[in-house]
Amino acid sequence: MGTKKGVQRRRTLTSLHPDAAGLDVGATFHVVAVPPGRAERSVRSFRSFTTELHALADWLTEVGIKTVAMESTGVYWIPVYEILEARGFEVLLVNARDVKHVPGRKTDVNDAQWLQQLHEHGLLRGSFRPREQVVQLRVYLRHRERLIEYAASHIQHMQKALMQMNVQLHHVVTDITGVTGMRIVRAIVVGERDPRVLASYRDVRCKASLETIEEGLKGNYRPEHVFALRQALELYDFHHRKVAECDAEVERVMHALNAGRVAPTRPLPKVRHASGRHEPAFDARGALYTLLGADLSQIHGFGPYTVLRLIAECGDDMRKWPTAKHFTSWLCLATGNKISGGRLLSSRTRRSSNRAATLLRIAAVSIGRTQTALGAFYRRLAARTGKAKAVTATARKLAVLFYNALRHGLAYEDPGVGYYEERYRQRAVRNLERRARQLGYTLVTPEAATGGVS
Repeated sequence: MGTKKGVQRRRTLTSLHPDAAGLDVGATFHVVAVPPGRAERSVRSFRSFTTELHALADWLTEVGIKTVAMESTGVYWIPVYEILEARGFEVLLVNARDVKHVPGRKTDVNDAQWLQQLHEHGLLRGSFRPREQVVQLRVYLRHRERLIEYAASHIQHMQKALMQMNVQLHHVVTDITGVTGMRIVRAIVVGERDPRVLASYRDVRCKASLETIEEGLKGNYRPEHVFALRQALELYDFHHRKVAECDAEVERVMHALNAGRVAPTRPLPKVRHASGRHEPAFDARGALYTLLGADLSQIHGFGPYTVLRLIAECGDDMRKWPTAKHFTSWLCLATGNKISGGRLLSSRTRRSSNRAATLLRIAAVSIGRTQTALGAFYRRLAARTGKAKAVTATARKLAVLFYNALRHGLAYEDPGVGYYEERYRQRAVRNLERRARQLGYTLVTPEAATGGVS
């Protein structure tokens, strides 16, 4: 039987998750919505206290809910996420950008109901969250980075106090937190003022001469500036003690991750990268070798600490992403093509605060100074399109190497600058030959031209 003119046949969406709930997260209370008919009140509010969160989990169990979708609102989602996950619910953490409400009134109740409807019909996708022990590793390492940033601010305070005393220490040594600099700063704090004695603390590796250092240490040691220097030094030492405590916790988590794993029979390869300034106090390279079954620090640009932070951000299981293209897209290192009417409107990469992508970009900058194939690729692209695009493109190549090493066990072998330059030359020659054929000419190489002369 046909429909009347002007009347459209209504299409209904398939219910893929009938036991789904939507949760609107707030600072002081959370609003949860369940499918209509599951309870006398399909929408309820619970305060953010821990007892209330457990009551929320009990109510969801009573009404037969199996999966819950919530927005990643600030850090307020973390307690409720962890409690619901521990109670056996499948929790879907979604980006607020993907669940914008339809135009109209915006309330917490509407947001919860909208999340429930979208999740019930399978229209939401969850954000990536690694397994529990990797989450612990991520928290410790992020906190460690914050402590290092705090310590760095106190280095600036020390430099300011020295400048106010007209002590030119940071002009005669490369880094005041190096061996020479810290010896001199600690001696000033305990009361030493003789420039010759202070200069005698110079390390043999210091490039500046004793005379230059002695001249730079003749200052106006006023007590208030020395007091500021002492306080900055004490705070700097304090934060580094806290970093050491963080390292102990990171080592404990790595030991838990490696529990039951058998270390590879092959010995660790020779160290490729020099130790960085903020490397953990334990053998991170050996722990990662046991965890991953490969030494990813052999990849140019990747030190053990960089690999450790990448594992904390991305996890050690790359099966979450079907291909390397999915992985680079998640990192926002792949081109975000916008096409309309068959025309490419834009291919810029999306903006992202992904920490793993930031680490890969930093590694790309450092690899641009190396005599490697990736370094040659970076420099050639930077000369043609600019450094910003070269950093992104090189970071994407590093991301593919990281993915293939973990997912497929592929080993990294650098072909060298010569290999890359030769490939580039061959590609340029092929392009010239094709262009010459299009114009009706034949490209002749210098070798062929000289060989034909008698």
